[in-house]
Amino acid sequence: MAKIKVYSTPTCPYCRLAKNFLKEKGVDFEDVDVSVDRKAAEEMIQKSGQMGVPQIEINEKIIVGFDKGAIERELGK
Repeated sequence: MAKIKVYSTPTCPYCRLAKNFLKEKGVDFEDVDVSVDRKAAEEMIQKSGQMGVPQIEINEKIIVGFDKGAIERELGK
């Protein structure tokens, strides 16, 4: 099973779409709210070089933004 972490904020509509997409697929994931967790926000930026959310980490690969195709490809590996 893939290890999945979603870096998000509560006010981000694309974050909600990404998390709902994963839920619809029946995929378990860790939701990390970078608006309140400064250390997690720094970790996210370190991994991707990007500040925008959502960022989805699937088995150590970072997907920036809500990209259904990229998420499905990584889940299929």
